Amino acid sequence: MRWHWTLRLVWVAAALGGAGLAAAGEPQTVCTITVNSADEKASFQRHLPPSRYHFVELVERGRSDWLDSACRARIACDVLVISGHYDGGHEFFSDQLDVREYLPVAELERVSCSEACPGLFGRLKEVYLFGCNTLNPQPQSSASAEIVHSLVREGHSRKEAERQLRALNAELGESSRDRMRHIFKDVPVIYGFSAVAPLGPIAAAALDRHFRVAGAREVGQGHPSGRLLAQFAPYGLSVAAGLTDQDPQAEVRRDMCRFADGRLSDAEKLDFIHTLLQRHSTETRMFLDRIQRFTATLDPATRRSPAVAQALGAIARNDAARARFLDFARHAAQPEARVRMLQLARELGWLSSTELRQELRRMLDELLARGSVGAAEVGLACSLNQDDSLSDTLAPEAAGQPAQAPSSDSPSDEVPHAAVRACLGSPAGRSRTLQALLSPHEAEVQVAQAYLRHRPITDAAELRQLARGIVGMGPSEAQVRALEALGRHYVADRDILEPLVRLLLQTRSAPVQAAIAGILIRADLRTIDSAALARQVRAERHMLLLGDTLADALIQRLEQRPEQRVEQRVEQH
Repeated sequence: MRWHWTLRLVWVAAALGGAGLAAAGEPQTVCTITVNSADEKASFQRHLPPSRYHFVELVERGRSDWLDSACRARIACDVLVISGHYDGGHEFFSDQLDVREYLPVAELERVSCSEACPGLFGRLKEVYLFGCNTLNPQPQSSASAEIVHSLVREGHSRKEAERQLRALNAELGESSRDRMRHIFKDVPVIYGFSAVAPLGPIAAAALDRHFRVAGAREVGQGHPSGRLLAQFAPYGLSVAAGLTDQDPQAEVRRDMCRFADGRLSDAEKLDFIHTLLQRHSTETRMFLDRIQRFTATLDPATRRSPAVAQALGAIARNDAARARFLDFARHAAQPEARVRMLQLARELGWLSSTELRQELRRMLDELLARGSVGAAEVGLACSLNQDDSLSDTLAPEAAGQPAQAPSSDSPSDEVPHAAVRACLGSPAGRSRTLQALLSPHEAEVQVAQAYLRHRPITDAAELRQLARGIVGMGPSEAQVRALEALGRHYVADRDILEPLVRLLLQTRSAPVQAAIAGILIRADLRTIDSAALARQVRAERHMLLLGDTLADALIQRLEQRPEQRVEQRVEQH
């Protein structure tokens, strides 16, 4: 029942906001931002009469500053139609290989917050967002686990901690819906999808049906269309109104704009970050993504400038904020979040390089002592130790010291723990992890796969031995994962390729065949008679379960001349 009242309030707000609409005889400007399908734009153009609606495509192919170009051209939009895949937080993009244009949400925030181009979106009456989750009301922040964990540590019950998290999410606008309301401030009507949006042709067909009934009379009027919402009801179309200065989240928008406003200097933004770091740690955590994105823009020359150096110095000297932040980081529920916060502490001058290294060592020690470790933690450990800077302390056997054998009931005896030790330079852990690649258990193979993604095999004999073991596995999801791990290596050995070819033609598992085909397409085939293999694949194509597209790609690759294969490998790398 509550949604009826919400929709009623939106209608009332829209009606009040529409009092200043342009005269009926004045043409309205429909701006389009088309970074993927043009189907939705074409539907609007088919049904809106040119005498009343003037269309302007803001995207200019081949240039990245097309929003600024629109500002310089003094374009003022009454209606905005954005068509593109939406990743849920950072950008609208295309799935078409020949399209390079995209729309960063940060750029929309800059335009909205800086008021450098108030005319472009200043008189908007309606926004149509044709992308998945553009008005999803669910919080997008990954901070939830850390915040609940922190509040429980402070003495709150879990129920109370979760209640405070919901209130914080609502207050700080951590959903896609809230972010769009922040960007399109004062716009009376914003349409978008609360979940998966329909593909361009399907959305265009629904628009065509709507326009044939309602015509153009509901476009650009500044109030929600019940007919349009009903037409898109199967796809979860929803409507919202942009924030106003009287909205409870208006102060949150001002905070968001302090990061995006191009009129503020780097030093002024750092002063604002300093104020955020003095708030409760849970609120600071909600701004972690924005703080990290900003500090990443500070190159060494910028950091040395007097104003920025002074602002950074003030943060570095704030011992109370430092203590709160590091305590929160050390107790973060997710290792990945803990790493991000520790790295930010280094950027802010709260940790030296040596201290950061010590903090990461402590975290990985704690990780090894945990009972549950997964592929994500293995990947994190390997990525942190890419330069082997953490190996000397955490993997004593790597430095020639004997390693103690774990007890059979010790967490370190599990494959994920062995893989973490392997990431940290342990020969014994590496041996155990590679053995796990041949396990019948998919979870163990997944862990080994995560390790090899960071530490691929470079010894040809070792790779051959491992490939023989993978070929000998029974058809299963575990074998598919093992083949995928093998395919990430440079495969050019005849003793690997020929067994893979035999398995391709013998197995009746479609996923196994597809994984092998993927390896052969990327492999260096100069050591085998690929032309003969191509003839064999053609002859037995009816027995393969690859599907036409993948089978055609494999045959085409096998039939390439040697010089073409070399050119293709150069392009891939």
